[in-house]
Amino acid sequence: MRNHWTQHNRCMPTIDEKAAFSKRLELALRRSQGMDVGASELALRFNLRHTGASVSAQTTHKWLSGRSIPTNDKLATLAKWLNVNEHWLHYGPSPVKTDGGAKRKEAKTASPSEEVIQLAQKIQALPAHRRYLLEELVNQLQDNLS
Repeated sequence: MRNHWTQHNRCMPTIDEKAAFSKRLELALRRSQGMDVGASELALRFNLRHTGASVSAQTTHKWLSGRSIPTNDKLATLAKWLNVNEHWLHYGPSPVKTDGGAKRKEAKTASPSEEVIQLAQKIQALPAHRRYLLEELVNQLQDNLS
């Protein structure tokens, strides 16, 4: 019985993962809806879009307060509704893609130009939700080059 519990426990989100999800959800809601949405309003708006069982305001309060993460079907509904990447909503930004050792070595030896440093400073000064949008745009542009 102990092995089953240990194995099951590894799949459970940590407190930090739940809190991080909550922040991403609030960010996506603010970006999409233009305002902070409370648990009751979130439940109402979510239930209008979700084809499965409806959720209560208590459930959405748990999402917003970092006490739980929705199931995959509910995450899919949230991501589609809020126009965000489902992986980002659940886990955060994807790991940086690498193109092999040659490019990594080249990147290590080349110093960033003053223009690149200024651009990085401008990006860093943006609010988190705008940095996310910019990152998504760059990822899409990179994918189109591949």
